[in-house]
Amino acid sequence: MPFKVLVSRRVLKKIAKLPQKVQNRFDILYGVLQKSGPAGPHDWQKYSKLSEHEYHCHLTYHYVACWRHEKKSIIVEVYYVGSREDAPYA
Repeated sequence: MPFKVLVSRRVLKKIAKLPQKVQNRFDILYGVLQKSGPAGPHDWQKYSKLSEHEYHCHLTYHYVACWRHEKKSIIVEVYYVGSREDAPYA
């Protein structure tokens, strides 16, 4: 069953300002999350579970994506894409 991936306008605006390479990697991540859910990118660079419902991975060395998923839900919410220095888990 495919997952529904939600990305807020705020995050979309931030993605649009990132380098093209990072935008392309996010597009791939978006597809992986849709197809495989929150643990789909488990083999991506620096993938980890931040808490019971939150995950992150590096899109490149300097940029990360963070998302959350509630159990028994098909919704995955991407809540941060940006520099790892400003990431909400740091």
